[in-house]
Amino acid sequence: MHFSPLLVVLGACSGVSAAPVEQQPLTGNGRHAGPHGKPYTPEHRDPYDGKIDAIGDKLQPLPWRNGDGATMLGPRNKPRERENPDIIRPPSTDHGTMQNMRWSFADSHIRIEEGGWTRETTIRELPTSIELAGVNMRLEEGVIRELHWHKEAEWAYVLEGRVRITALDTEGGSFVDDLEKGDLWYFPAGHPHSLQGLSPNGTEFLLIFDDGHFSEDSTFLLTDWVARTPKKVLSENFRVAPEVFEATPDKEKYIFQGREPDSIDKELPKGKGYKKSKLQFTHKMLAQEPMNTTGGLVRITDSTNFPLSKTVAAAHLDIQPGALREMHWHPTADEWSFFIKGRARVTIFAGKGNARTFDYQAGDVGIVPKNMGHFIENLSDDEPLEVLEIFRADEFKDFSLFQWLGETPRKLVVDHMFATDHKTGEKFLDAIWDAEKDPIKGRVGIDEEDKEEL
Repeated sequence: MHFSPLLVVLGACSGVSAAPVEQQPLTGNGRHAGPHGKPYTPEHRDPYDGKIDAIGDKLQPLPWRNGDGATMLGPRNKPRERENPDIIRPPSTDHGTMQNMRWSFADSHIRIEEGGWTRETTIRELPTSIELAGVNMRLEEGVIRELHWHKEAEWAYVLEGRVRITALDTEGGSFVDDLEKGDLWYFPAGHPHSLQGLSPNGTEFLLIFDDGHFSEDSTFLLTDWVARTPKKVLSENFRVAPEVFEATPDKEKYIFQGREPDSIDKELPKGKGYKKSKLQFTHKMLAQEPMNTTGGLVRITDSTNFPLSKTVAAAHLDIQPGALREMHWHPTADEWSFFIKGRARVTIFAGKGNARTFDYQAGDVGIVPKNMGHFIENLSDDEPLEVLEIFRADEFKDFSLFQWLGETPRKLVVDHMFATDHKTGEKFLDAIWDAEKDPIKGRVGIDEEDKEEL
């Protein structure tokens, strides 16, 4: 699709989006040499490197770009090519030898257990996933991810269904809560916890750990510890006869079918030693009041509104059809993105003339190293895009290119970008005069002349 270069001033995003303010085209009559010919053919022309939704438009990518390239004669994985159209035919702006920044959970090994499964994306699967590792887990109703702990902190987002979590704090306080889609939990490193599916159709969630080397297989499990401890020691520790432990498992249980739990009140211990934790291990992310932008909704959860989450910060993005998560970068942490719905194009700028474009869809993981410039573009003009941006950090922080240039002295910006055309430079500055961040920018309209060209 061919968009007019007519700029739209994007309003403030602190609560309610401002009405767009139209600016005049920067040069000429606002028209440019739009795409001609069917995409991925020798005749196709698009000097502005517009997006192509290969899956949505049912196109088969080929390495043709503005007349250059050739067909492919050898063996091909056509479904994979459609998933990564900007790998097959990269934009003309791509350059250099950047590492791979994309992985799909569809390519991760699945560990199948009684009533559930788990799969992970770590530095082993994606070498650029240095700061964080991710696990996708599924539990049927009543199925338990057994009592355990690990040396890494755990952050989680419920994708579907309901789940009960339990945890213990360092003061002996107990925490139990039931969560649903869009809710979070956070367990600091070393804190023991468990998970159990509650919904008739089970539950599925994304787990994030604050170390890219983490593996779900390396957790400290209750049953494994008991099985590896002499029964005489267990007897002395729990003050019961050693014969009691003849009934305990001889190896880890990990994920297993449990009994259907009662309400939390009925399940809580009644002993004198029980006390409720003073910590809040859970947070309702989707229930937050969203930041309204011209192109979608943003919800940010970090230690400022979820105090316990000291090592993981996140943003939930609902990106409207055709909209753009603006050009930006993160100064303190790598971005670990998880795509929940839709299809996206992301170009990562690494400096030294290096840039590379990747395509993502539901179930994919994307990495953007800290300080590398990037955007997230919804490839579809009809379907929404839902993304989690996750960071090993206590607070979410980013820099907006739009805001930076809007708050920089005008002559300095013009001398950088429009030294040979000051008049166009002034029009550019007028378009960004308010300098307000608009994290997700709405679709730019198509003018009448462009409609005729289409």
